[in-house]
Amino acid sequence: MSRSPRRTLPLALASIGAVAVLIPAALPPAVLAPASADTRHDAAAADAALWLSGEVADGALPGPFGGNPDWGLTIDALIALEATGADPATAREVSAAVAANVRSYNSYEDWDPDSDARIGGATAKILYAAVISDADPTDFGGFDMRAETLELVAGPDAGAHEGRIRDRGTSTDNSNTFGQSLGVLGLARSGGAPQETVDFLVRQQCAAGGFRLSPDQFGTPSATCDEAQNAVLDPDSTGMAVQALLAAADAGADGADEAASRGAAWLEEIQREDGSFGGSGPTVASNTNSTGLAAQALAASGLHTAADAAADWIAGHQLTADSGAAAAEAGTIAYNRDSFDSALAGGIPDTQRDQWRRASAQALLGLAQVPLGGISHTDGPGPTDRPTVSPGPTTGPGPTVVPTDPTANPSVTPGAPGDPVVRPTHPRPPGADGSSPRPTAESTPPSAGPPADGPRAGDTSEKKSLPITGAGLTALVATALVLVVVGATLHLATRRKAERV
Repeated sequence: MSRSPRRTLPLALASIGAVAVLIPAALPPAVLAPASADTRHDAAAADAALWLSGEVADGALPGPFGGNPDWGLTIDALIALEATGADPATAREVSAAVAANVRSYNSYEDWDPDSDARIGGATAKILYAAVISDADPTDFGGFDMRAETLELVAGPDAGAHEGRIRDRGTSTDNSNTFGQSLGVLGLARSGGAPQETVDFLVRQQCAAGGFRLSPDQFGTPSATCDEAQNAVLDPDSTGMAVQALLAAADAGADGADEAASRGAAWLEEIQREDGSFGGSGPTVASNTNSTGLAAQALAASGLHTAADAAADWIAGHQLTADSGAAAAEAGTIAYNRDSFDSALAGGIPDTQRDQWRRASAQALLGLAQVPLGGISHTDGPGPTDRPTVSPGPTTGPGPTVVPTDPTANPSVTPGAPGDPVVRPTHPRPPGADGSSPRPTAESTPPSAGPPADGPRAGDTSEKKSLPITGAGLTALVATALVLVVVGATLHLATRRKAERV
C-alpha cells in the first residue's frame, strides 16, 4: 500500500532530522572537543620570561640608567613570569621585593616621610601584583592594597570623574586608563570591583570602540571619550581596558562585557596586514609592545585568528641561538625591526638593555596569550627545563625611532572615525577571569624627584582550553543542508510516482 504525498514529506524530513542529530555522534572526537588556544609560541614565551628573570637582581629590575630599582618594570617582569610559569622561584623573589617596597613605588615617602601622597596607578598595579602572585592583597608587605585602592576611588561629588582611581596629594592627577584598568582587574579579582570604577572605565571608550589614554590629555578634558575634541584612540589603552572589562564582567559588573566586545572588535579592525600593531603618538609605528598587548586582548576575547597573526609577528623579533652577535641573549624580544637587526650585528649594548627588558615583558604576553584576568602563581617548569627557541619568521623593516619607554607615551594620533561593525561576543576560556591586553604601570620615580604616572605593560593568566570556534559548526550545517536537499529530491520523486499511480 503506497503512502500519500502528504505523509511522505513529514516522514522524509523527520528522517533527515534524525540523521542530522546523529552526525555529531558519528564525527571524530577532535571535531567536537573544545579547541585549545594556540600553543605554537609557548616555548618562546617561556624563553623570553627566563631571559627577563636573568636580568633580575635582588628581586628587582633596574631603571633605564641603572641604580635604583624600577618597581613598575619589576612588576611587569612578575606578570611575565607568572603568565608563563617559567621560573616560580624568581617570581616569588620578585613578589617579596615588591611587597617590601610598596611605599617606594606608590608614594613620595622616600623624599618626604611626612607626605600622604598616593599614586593611583602604582597603587592599583601593586594590588594586581599581590593578586597574581597569590599573596594576601589585604596584607601585602603589611599594607592592605585593596583598601588603599578603594580609598583612591573618586566619589559622587567628583561628577564625571566618579569611579576614577585618582592620585591623591599630588600637584597634578596623572591617573589614566592603564591605571584604571589595573585597578579594575585587581579589585575584580580580590572581592569585586565597584560598579562606578567599571562605569568610569567604560566612559573612556569612544563610539568607534577604542579607548583614550586619559580624560585629561592634551588640555581638552571631557566627561566621556566622545565629548573630547579630536579624541585619540590608543591601541595600548584599549588592550588593557578590554581585559579589565572582561574580568569585571566575569565578576558580575553591568555593561562590561559589551564594552569589552566593542573594544576587541576595534583592535581587530585596525590590525595591520602583517599582524602587527602600533601604539599612538611616538609609538604609532609597529612595535612588539603594542602588538603583545593587543594579541593578549584579542585572544582573551576569542578572536584567535587575529591574535595568532600578531603572535607570529612578535616571534619574528625574538633573538635565538642563531642570532649572530646576540646569540647569548636568546629569548629576549626586540622592540622593532631596527633594534632586532642592530642586535644581530653588534649584540645588545648596556645602554639599550632597558629597552629590551620593557619590550620583552610586554611582547611575550602576546606569545603566551594568557589573559590578565586569569594569571596566577603556578609552580611550572624551572630554568633547568628551559625550552629551545626556534628562529622566528622574517618580518619587514620596522620604525627607526624607539622611545626609551615605549609604553609610557600619550596618544597623539586620531582614531578611526565611525562606528565599527560590532562582532558577536566570542566565548572565553572556561574558568578564566577574562581579560587579555597588557598590564601597565606608572613610571618609577626618577632619582631626582617624585614620580610621574606613565603606562606600562604586562599581564596574563593560566592558559585554558577554548570553546570550539565556528569552523566545525559550519561543516555540520553544510552536511545538514545537503541532506535536506537530498530528502526534498526524494520527496518530489515519490510524489510524482504517486501522482502517476
